[in-house]
Amino acid sequence: MVKKIDKLMDFSETNRILSQIAKSLDSMTAQKPNIKTLEKGDVFIWNADRLKLELIEKVNFTDISLLKAIEQSKKTLLDNTKQFADGYSANNILLWGARGMGKSSLVKSAFAAINQDRPKKIALIEIHREDIASLPLLISVLKKTARQIIIFCDDLSFDDHDSSYKSLKAVLEGGVEGRPANILFYATSNRRHLISRDMEENNDKANIRPKETADEKISLSDRFGLWLGFYSCSQDDYLKMIDAYIEHYNLQSHQKLARKESLIWAVTRGARSGRVAYQYICDLAGRLQVRL
Repeated sequence: MVKKIDKLMDFSETNRILSQIAKSLDSMTAQKPNIKTLEKGDVFIWNADRLKLELIEKVNFTDISLLKAIEQSKKTLLDNTKQFADGYSANNILLWGARGMGKSSLVKSAFAAINQDRPKKIALIEIHREDIASLPLLISVLKKTARQIIIFCDDLSFDDHDSSYKSLKAVLEGGVEGRPANILFYATSNRRHLISRDMEENNDKANIRPKETADEKISLSDRFGLWLGFYSCSQDDYLKMIDAYIEHYNLQSHQKLARKESLIWAVTRGARSGRVAYQYICDLAGRLQVRL
């Protein structure tokens, strides 16, 4: 008799725990990000775990005038973003190419410049690569707001066997409903087609229809209406970056020294880029005890 009572108690406790789990899951499923948060600012990060837009109070922007050697990309991205901010049609943009040449800096700087001229017209929401699977949920909520929104993913890429890129394809341009008119997607990547291609794929014997496999993967980057390529800069362009930073931070008295040292700095880093130029300026300012 005692054993039966114990079993009933165990069964009842199990039911109680399962009921609590079910309620928690229902609550999580029903929970959606609050679009009223968009009224509090201009720049947000999407927290997929908490299904929440987190306001960024202090944003790390670079003055767009300091971005050198990327003039055509700068103009194209600015024009596209202005069209979007004014309510006209615009394209998703993929910024790809050499590391450290200002891909992510350009997105943030262009947004800041346009938002200064057109206050509260557009909002920037950053989504992390690992949270791409939650993008359909985020878009389903954002499409209900009248505000123009750019969703930005920095360093977007997919491993060879990662199938989550297929859901991103549908979100960008596919599906019956299509992309909402008030949402654009900007992404940066070191890969032009976002997805790695191993040596087996380049071997026709490894696949019955290798062209179809390649087309399947290239089709993701095709969903971006604009591709902006970034390439390693020349020494002259690198020195223009150094000069721009020197003028911006009022370090003209050390310009001759900086130009000479910055070339040595680039050699030790094995690269010339905007990132390397800024890292040198940080080092120089620190040694001179100048606050940037």
